Amino acid sequence: MKRKPARYLLALGLIVLPVLIALLGPVVAGPAGARAVSFASGDGHWLGTDFSGRDVWHQVLLGGRPVVIVAVAATALTYLVAVPLGLTAALTHRTWLEETLMRPLDVVIAVPSLLLVLLVAATLTPGPVGLTVLVAAVAVPDAARVVHAAAVEVSSRPAVEALRMQGESWWRTTIGYVARSLRRTLAADAGIRLTGALYLVATAAFLGVGVPPDAADWAVMVDRNRTGLFLQPWAVVVPALLIAALSMGTNLLFDAALQRPTPRKGATR
Repeated sequence: MKRKPARYLLALGLIVLPVLIALLGPVVAGPAGARAVSFASGDGHWLGTDFSGRDVWHQVLLGGRPVVIVAVAATALTYLVAVPLGLTAALTHRTWLEETLMRPLDVVIAVPSLLLVLLVAATLTPGPVGLTVLVAAVAVPDAARVVHAAAVEVSSRPAVEALRMQGESWWRTTIGYVARSLRRTLAADAGIRLTGALYLVATAAFLGVGVPPDAADWAVMVDRNRTGLFLQPWAVVVPALLIAALSMGTNLLFDAALQRPTPRKGATR
């Protein structure tokens, strides 16, 4: 039986608008307009202007790309580091090496992520590259533990022992069987990891970490205009809703992709 499309449609409905704005917004935004003198919608500012007179819609169009690109890049970098680290620790026959690789990660996980953001950001140059490295550094320990735990379970299967007895190489056993068996686990974790990256990117920008305070960024817009929420709500509500829609849609999309089809009643096995 085919999967019901309702969850896919809901996920896509939440994701499409933020992604389109992030990808195409800077292209269609055009040059920055002149600063207005009031918060009222009109005079070409159909969402009004923010506290400094900037057109809100123009800032929304420009502010999505940094959030999305940094979150996606940080998630990719996280797995580029975490997957080899977790696999090596799980499949090594040397206990000392496994302990050396995994125990420092426990220490990092014990520290709150926001505190790590503030500590690491103090040594990084502000900008998208530094913020990407920062978010990835915070996410690697937890992702590596997920990979390690899943790989330990897979490596204990009789199939892996049979491959070893046949003299198969470590590379073929690790990549050809163990890593391929982790695809569903990694796919399920990727949705959570990308949502977490979006959260950390938005939080870092909200705190002014790694992002200039006057940058065109959705999270910076929320922080910059929150004191005037009741005077000009669109400058806060629109970027906040776009971030929330992207996070919720991402999780729903991965959940829908991993959902197993329900067998029909009376179907033969």
